[in-house]
Amino acid sequence: MYRAGKETSQMNIIDGMIDWVRVVDKNNIVLYANKKMKEDLGDITGKLCYEVFCSEGRCDYCISKSTLSDGTVLHKEANINNRTYMVISSPIRDESDEIICSVEVFRDITNEKELTRKVSEKNKKMSEDINFAKNMQIRMLPPKGMYHGLKLDYLYESSEQLSGDFFDVFKIDEENTGIYICDVVGHGVTASLLTIFVRQSLRTIAKGGIELNKIMKELHKTFLSLNLDYDRYFSVFLGIYNKTTQEMKYINAGHNSEPILLRNVSEISLLNAKGYPIANIFDNVKYEVKSIKLNVGDKMFLYTDGITEAEDDEGVQYGIDRLIDVITKKGNILNNLKISLNEYSKTHKDDYAILMAEII
Repeated sequence: MYRAGKETSQMNIIDGMIDWVRVVDKNNIVLYANKKMKEDLGDITGKLCYEVFCSEGRCDYCISKSTLSDGTVLHKEANINNRTYMVISSPIRDESDEIICSVEVFRDITNEKELTRKVSEKNKKMSEDINFAKNMQIRMLPPKGMYHGLKLDYLYESSEQLSGDFFDVFKIDEENTGIYICDVVGHGVTASLLTIFVRQSLRTIAKGGIELNKIMKELHKTFLSLNLDYDRYFSVFLGIYNKTTQEMKYINAGHNSEPILLRNVSEISLLNAKGYPIANIFDNVKYEVKSIKLNVGDKMFLYTDGITEAEDDEGVQYGIDRLIDVITKKGNILNNLKISLNEYSKTHKDDYAILMAEII
């Protein structure tokens, strides 16, 4: 806000501005234009405000009119000579506090608008690419239903659009089926790319044999060849199920969410084994291989820590006991679990995945 008695000193400051500044009276006559405006448009004093921009009439939305009427400070965007300006209108008052003129400041925001447009276009393209990658990641999950001696169902949620959690079930030969779950450190694009690496690598490597330590050594060797930073690593629980013998051999490469085995509706055991995650800090790896005999109707639950580490409003984790409690209740297990998780943790900060494989 400006007052008439201070005009001289204020005008000196205004004259040095790089923005256009002009003063308009109640009759739409330009009383003053600063140096920058005169340099760009010539001497416009004495002209009607809209004539300066070669317009035949007042703007559809004249902010100066409102400012002169009630003293409101207003702003709008205006296109002038193929440039975009942010126009701000403020009142000038006399010593009696009466509004006598409006001072208008025109700031050229063309470059900012163009930058915003380009950023918006890039963000849109990036969002489309991420959505495509997310759909691809989901499409690579194993199909639900009957598969090579197993009945599959699962929950799969990501804290961001792309997930660092992944699982797969794949046929190795007529008798053996590979089943695994992995948890890549971090979230987003980088983590999701590593889940694809794990999927493709394990499917390829397992075709060469079913000896678990050989598979993991080759996976580790392939991972080292990527030359990633030391903070990039993943854990994986890998099992190979033989549908003829109904035996499953398995290893655990640093996956701290031990799979749960449910027998006879309520009998629970954990599939534990020792081993380090797949990371650049190890030159060689060897894992404890365990074996378990499975029966028709047994259910295995492979999951990531996004479930057990989900927190309530007080920071208390969901925990394995709650997970087991849901698993042993009657009804649709995964549907019950999803409801329980959503009620317990309003905002999931981590990806989570759980695969249920029933022996059939």
